[in-house]
Amino acid sequence: MIDTHSHIFSEEFKEDLPEVIARAKEIGVEKIFMPNIDDTSVEDMLSVCQAYPDYCFPMIGFHPTSVEGPDAIYKVKEMKKRLVEGHPYIAIGEVGLDLYWDKTWLKEQQQILDEQIQWALEWKLPLVIHCREAFPELFQVLEPYKHTELTGVFHSFTGTVDEVRELMDYSRFMVGINGVVTFKKSTLPEALKEVPLSKLVLETDSPYLAPVPFRGKRNETSYVKRVAVKLAELYGMEIGEVERQTTENALKVFKIRKEVFKVS
Repeated sequence: MIDTHSHIFSEEFKEDLPEVIARAKEIGVEKIFMPNIDDTSVEDMLSVCQAYPDYCFPMIGFHPTSVEGPDAIYKVKEMKKRLVEGHPYIAIGEVGLDLYWDKTWLKEQQQILDEQIQWALEWKLPLVIHCREAFPELFQVLEPYKHTELTGVFHSFTGTVDEVRELMDYSRFMVGINGVVTFKKSTLPEALKEVPLSKLVLETDSPYLAPVPFRGKRNETSYVKRVAVKLAELYGMEIGEVERQTTENALKVFKIRKEVFKVS
């Protein structure tokens, strides 16, 4: 298995990161992909990747909730300077739109998302998209790129059947599924009837969105197994097939060769 979205470089893991990594390996997680948050988190993320080479892999991006005014674009443009020949980043992320708490900076969020789409196209990297209460606004930004080489993951999808149908129009993208799928009142199982397993990747979004029975507690990568088990139930498949297929999907969208990552 691959956890395609985990913030284990955050403060919540400062005290027990080695144990968190050990538990992940024990249940069969072979790689962890880590999306950046903003300009303040890059160094912590890279430090974890250096401590666990060939296991933890970084992305570079600016999260929409970190857009707190028109000056954010300057931070983003400064961040772009990290994209140089030989850089370690496997994707542009975490990027996107978030209107859950505040719509004040929608224009700036859209501008910054578009800027980072350009990075993804220029460097031929997948885009890892966060979207919360903002699908119409997200599609406004993405529409001009529908028929380009843009690829990526719609991370932590929790939307409706209609929204997932629209996502499926972006054929080069995968859908990231995490602990939300295990929640009792989640509508995700219904929406997933529209999505073949060949379009899904596993994720945790640690330390957030822990699956049942850990809901409300700190999430961690080892809990991704609970997501795989739930998907096996929903798709009527053996757990091993879900693990195999989602790993293949992750390798495909992140453009990673099996022999490089030694993933079985």
